[in-house]
Amino acid sequence: MREFAYFRAADVGQAVATVAADPEASYLAGGTTQLDLMKDGVLEPDQLVDITRLPLRGVVREGDTLRVGALTTMEELAADPTVAGRLPFVREALLLGASVQLRNMATIGGNLLQRTRCRYFRDPTVPACNKRRPGTGCAAIAGAARMHAILGASEHCIALHASDLAVPLVALDAIVRVRGADGERSIPLTDFYLLPGDTPDRENVLVHGELITAVDVPLPAEGTRSGYLKVRDRASYEFALTSAGVALLLDGGVIVEARVALGGVGTVPWRAREAEDILRGAPPGPAAFRAAAEAALRDPFTVPGTAFKVELAKRTLERALRTVSGVTS
Repeated sequence: MREFAYFRAADVGQAVATVAADPEASYLAGGTTQLDLMKDGVLEPDQLVDITRLPLRGVVREGDTLRVGALTTMEELAADPTVAGRLPFVREALLLGASVQLRNMATIGGNLLQRTRCRYFRDPTVPACNKRRPGTGCAAIAGAARMHAILGASEHCIALHASDLAVPLVALDAIVRVRGADGERSIPLTDFYLLPGDTPDRENVLVHGELITAVDVPLPAEGTRSGYLKVRDRASYEFALTSAGVALLLDGGVIVEARVALGGVGTVPWRAREAEDILRGAPPGPAAFRAAAEAALRDPFTVPGTAFKVELAKRTLERALRTVSGVTS
């Protein structure tokens, strides 16, 4: 790790102004991903601006919305009673997302901004990585790619977005609140992330210096059932091969509202709107669930190492839908 300057910000305005004025500066919160990347030589900021003592922590209910401060830890959000009662799939994603030690350090804002776990991105000795060095190619296309994306991918990049939490938050139409040198703005999480296209180095819509200050999470209607299913190679300390976050509202034997998102398969947290359209108005059952799964995984971009994920993701979603709906056959 090379030398860098360290500065502890006294308030949000000072933090934003400091980072915005220095193209090589970065924010430091929990540091559970950033410090690893710095040690590996992937990130080399000249200055770290510590924001850990800013008043951006806590969970407050405002009507039918939870406002979550960006510095709230994963463990704190998982312990919130409203999350446990109204948003079980958010709580499940948090608890499945990391060990308790990491959950007590990692922040909500940092979780949404975490970088890919792609082995080629994280190894500076690999020359071909369009995300790390634009224009050099994508080593994963022809290399080992078991943990890579099949949705939203392109020949320029198949790096996976690894966040578990972002999956249910995308399904809920969460809003990211940010502050930058030009003021504040609110960004739907579904619009926050960028597909790689031919610019994989751009992962989200933030401009340099913008700071996530909070995330607004709409609460679903009373009676909504939800669940998060994560399929992985081992029971803990592992990222998803596939995952599904599902919220269903049933009435009169039909699904009147459905929210579906997938993890472990997308270059961004993947909102499966076509699957939602199929589920709404349908009776819960195998036919509707399989049709939704087929729609969710339409037109995947696969390489030999990721082809198995197509059927696995379909079955993951079907199982999640069965569990949440209570339909077992």
